[in-house]
Amino acid sequence: MKRLDLIRQIEQSGCVFVRHGGRHDWYENPRTGACQPVPRHREVHEHLVRHILKKLKD
Repeated sequence: MKRLDLIRQIEQSGCVFVRHGGRHDWYENPRTGACQPVPRHREVHEHLVRHILKKLKD
């Protein structure tokens, strides 16, 4: 999946950008307090996409 598509899905689910890391950007779900790093690669593996979205869900 393209990184920009993943970020679009994350932000549509109500998550917000927190900070830039070394090689990742951090997003947080303000309702649950869950944070997850999102790599800055153009393509993100589907397994990792599912993991990130699962952790950031309500």
